[in-house]
Amino acid sequence: MRGTKGAATVGKGTCSLASRSQPTVSLGRFAICQAFAEREAEMAQALKGIATISLWAADHRAAVTWYSELLETTPYFERPGYAEFRIGDLQTEVGVIDRKYAAHMAASTDPAGVVVYWHVDDVATTIERVLSMGARQLEAPQDRGNGFVTATVVDPFGNILGIMYNPHYVEMLGSKIT
Repeated sequence: MRGTKGAATVGKGTCSLASRSQPTVSLGRFAICQAFAEREAEMAQALKGIATISLWAADHRAAVTWYSELLETTPYFERPGYAEFRIGDLQTEVGVIDRKYAAHMAASTDPAGVVVYWHVDDVATTIERVLSMGARQLEAPQDRGNGFVTATVVDPFGNILGIMYNPHYVEMLGSKIT
């Protein structure tokens, strides 16, 4: 296996990988390079993070205008029937798409789909703001315990938006900053 890209030779307590010596990890009867074990652990988590969130609207231009006001920014990318924003601490991509491109929603006009909960500092204030912009309340703010508070609204275009105060988000963000 030596000389093969990504291959390893396992010796007594070490293995060679790309001409580096690495400690081995025991897996029952097998010993593998620690580097391989770490890579396998990384790959085991297939879903790495949110890449893009898609919101659908029959009136695409009105939805882009509404989300520009809500997000207090303009799309960074646009083409006919599609506008994309980057928002929040992690610059999550949110695409507003003309409903005519949503084959999976062709028959439905009811709110539907996955609910994405957005972290906010103040759930009540955020809910008040989106309701004043024409959203309707689906679920009033709920204290879920341990500091978690959630609520949902339906935007004027039929998308469900989750609003949440999430202590884990605050903790994760704090660890990224320090």
